[in-house]
Amino acid sequence: MPTKIHFGKGEVQKTGDIVKGYAKKVLVVTGRSSAQKTGTLEKVLTSLKKADVDALVFDRIEPNPRATTIDEAARLAREEQCELIIGLGGGSAMDAAKAIATVALSKRPIHEYIRGNHTGLWKSLLPIQEALPIIAIPTLAATGSEANSGAVITNWETKEKSSISGPGLFPKAAILDPELTFSVPANYTADGAVDIFTHLYEGYLTGDEEAHVQDEITEGLMRTVIKYARQAIDSPQDYEARAQLLWTSTLALIGVAGAGRGGPFPVHQIEHTISAHFDISHGRGLAILTPAYFKHIVKPDRPQRLARLGRQVFGLTHKNLDEAAEAAIAAVEDWMKSIGAYDTLQNVGIPKESFQQMAEDTVRVSGMGQGFVAATRPLQANDIVKILNAAYTGE
Repeated sequence: MPTKIHFGKGEVQKTGDIVKGYAKKVLVVTGRSSAQKTGTLEKVLTSLKKADVDALVFDRIEPNPRATTIDEAARLAREEQCELIIGLGGGSAMDAAKAIATVALSKRPIHEYIRGNHTGLWKSLLPIQEALPIIAIPTLAATGSEANSGAVITNWETKEKSSISGPGLFPKAAILDPELTFSVPANYTADGAVDIFTHLYEGYLTGDEEAHVQDEITEGLMRTVIKYARQAIDSPQDYEARAQLLWTSTLALIGVAGAGRGGPFPVHQIEHTISAHFDISHGRGLAILTPAYFKHIVKPDRPQRLARLGRQVFGLTHKNLDEAAEAAIAAVEDWMKSIGAYDTLQNVGIPKESFQQMAEDTVRVSGMGQGFVAATRPLQANDIVKILNAAYTGE
């Protein structure tokens, strides 16, 4: 993991000094309003100016960043001869920065790099070896994009949302200033916490069961996000709570938790299709899917893993395996309810009529040509429909 981490109170003030070692002209990529309203964008621009770094701002990144927007920003970066891309914001801004850095250098549309697209080119174009240098400045604890080599992009026209990856996408540096997350509202804090938790439980439930060191690391991070999510919601400017969440977010998807254990991420893949079709919050989509996935896939396949999660993360003491697995599912549901993240597909307005198409799209886009999505077992389209039906009402 080559990204240099700068963590702590006030670290954003060092942005210019960090960036000037890589570039003299940069494109700052951010969302449409948050970084401006909170003053974070101004802090970054001021620091860059003090370091004699020229900066352009592209502030039109959507919550699920679109391929067309990325291609537009990349053209701007190329025409203006920007030498580095700064991703300022949540996972969408950081992922967009990685994609923009790729296209600005290669001059190829980002859709050609997205796994599972219609062009048939993804095998020859992945992984991404080269891109413009990237600096990531997260303002939300959620995706962990600040210190890994992946990004998720949406092609809205084809309703495809999937990943790009490669060594060229590791940020050169990540500036993790917990104070930048103070202004995150309760619903985004909750959705971000669910995203972190899902990053942790996915491989934990699907990967090698004998990777005990990785399991212990994962369980510790799970306990941390559960503890501090509520604290950050109750006290938004609690530095300790925000710092713990932000560091857990980074560690959850940095590679260490799952090293040697592996395991696919089926819930993320199903959710990507949902938000590609209906543009909902990624974290909220994960919260909707999690109980249904646990009940209808993991419990029949690996009840012992759910039992361990309940025991190690929530302190449950049930002896009977079936009861222990059920209690673990209930504990996760209760936690999501306690932070305001629990929801259903019905409540967010996603119709049952869309389920078959979304299931087929998930298999096509995320199945890598295998005809199924890897999980505790291969998930066919009908398995995914079953999960979606259960998530419709939360049963």
